Amino acid sequence: MQESQPRFPVIAFDADDTLWRNEDIFMSAQGEFMALLAQYHDQEFIRSHLGDVQIRNLKHFGYGIKGFTLSMIETAIELTEGRVTGQQIHSIIELARRMLAAPIELLPNIKSVLKTLQKEHTLMIITKGDLLDQESKVARSGLAKYFDIIEVTSDKNPAAYNSILSKHKISHDQFLMVGNSLKSDVLPVFDIGAQAIHVPYHTTWAHEEVSAMTLEKYPQLVTLESISLLPEWLSQHK
Repeated sequence: MQESQPRFPVIAFDADDTLWRNEDIFMSAQGEFMALLAQYHDQEFIRSHLGDVQIRNLKHFGYGIKGFTLSMIETAIELTEGRVTGQQIHSIIELARRMLAAPIELLPNIKSVLKTLQKEHTLMIITKGDLLDQESKVARSGLAKYFDIIEVTSDKNPAAYNSILSKHKISHDQFLMVGNSLKSDVLPVFDIGAQAIHVPYHTTWAHEEVSAMTLEKYPQLVTLESISLLPEWLSQHK
């Protein structure tokens, strides 16, 4: 007897902090940046101002290391009232180069989970950020062989998800998104009538945080503490 089709034939994964570590790299860089400006302001003020500049610049530079770097440079100019030196700007650029070249550290059990799911599901990566950087990380991760489709998008909102599903002729009720960000990977997918699973990472950028009041609107929310639990969850929800 032929086995029935899985409930979610297509499973998409976020990349950063779902498949591999990423936010730690930004936090480390932020620490170096705050040390660079320590003579001008205290750390908390620098952190807060940098965060405000990043959010202000998202509509101009988008997500990713390059946009983060431009925000660091702008923050340095503003917080030093233009006194930041050429050498300090150069240090920020070198910091960005190190971020871009940072080795890819896969999260636990990623390969074994993907190998298992690959047998019955079409697997996708849906990630936002700079195209060159994200493509480089996918290539260096060694995970590309597990995925049938890789999509890099400037943002992850309902319109973006609808566009991707339409492009690949994927039905909403056959699609499952897995990711660490409630704001980017989960709630917009619920908003288009599809299913998503939240797999938290140990740290989250403040811009990606979601209030408890907002979460109350989504009773269908499913959270798994580890991606290694995903195959079992799928077996229980056929």
